[in-house]
Amino acid sequence: MGLFDFFSKEKKETLDKGLEKTKTNIFDKISRVIVGKSKVDEEVLDELEEILISSDVGVETTVKIIRRIEARVERDKYTNVQELDQILREEVAELLSENNSHDIKASGIPYSYETEHLPKPYVLLVVGVNGVGKTTTIGKLAHQFHKRGKKVVLGAADTFRAAAVDQLKLWGERVGVPVIEHGMNTDPSAVAFDTVKKGMEMGADIIIIDTAGRLHTKVNLMNELGKIKRVVQKFLPEAPHEVMLVLDGSTGQNAVIQAREFTKVTEINSLTITKLDGTAKGGVVIGISDEFKIPVKYIGVGEKMDDLQVFNKMEFVDSLFKK
Repeated sequence: MGLFDFFSKEKKETLDKGLEKTKTNIFDKISRVIVGKSKVDEEVLDELEEILISSDVGVETTVKIIRRIEARVERDKYTNVQELDQILREEVAELLSENNSHDIKASGIPYSYETEHLPKPYVLLVVGVNGVGKTTTIGKLAHQFHKRGKKVVLGAADTFRAAAVDQLKLWGERVGVPVIEHGMNTDPSAVAFDTVKKGMEMGADIIIIDTAGRLHTKVNLMNELGKIKRVVQKFLPEAPHEVMLVLDGSTGQNAVIQAREFTKVTEINSLTITKLDGTAKGGVVIGISDEFKIPVKYIGVGEKMDDLQVFNKMEFVDSLFKK
């Protein structure tokens, strides 16, 4: 079994449960729309558009989906409303398949985390505003890598918030991996420097560095992340190998706004969307994937260690639209 045994019955049940609120929100509304209707017409599509937007799929992405369904209805001439659920599932799946989202292999391990092919150490820089679950995501990632037998080192470079340093230290103790920290109000780049240095000394496979969870000003954020990158590159010129943005799915369109702000000031090449289990706004995953064309690697569908799941678009669509 792979570390991310995504297709296990337990994982699938967790995913289904985590998306239950969003699924119920969509299907309950669709059911009310099609009552007394025999075919998918303009009125039904207008209602469907409102449903998708209210589920935080996003306006532009919703319009794309509706246009696809309109073309399909026009092509087939007559489409029964009872087929609407299946049509919606198929068109969302097709839209996601066109985006830059990497599916996982049968083992459950993402393509980019097939550690046999990764540089060693692999440096992962994690960014995101306070409260999105950034530090918890790092802890859960560390747990999953450590469980797979990988050497992991964490760096507490979010030095503007005391709780962030303490929280990461607790995760390190819980998981059993070292945490490099200088305390609060210290230079984040110095923490990053020492983290990479320690990771190289101990032969780490994965180095994960937490960063300040503040947008404060774009210039300061850009300068801060730029400095961290420069000091890391003194050891590893190609590092960081990945910059992951963590977003809170329960905030809906606010998550989209955060993604826009961060992508303006730094190169983001992976996304994690958390807290989907407590919201009816899970459609935001579809909109974010469509707008930014950045791989969604993980989704949070519960509070347990293993409830940070590798994102697989087909499994996601299946859970979201399964009756």
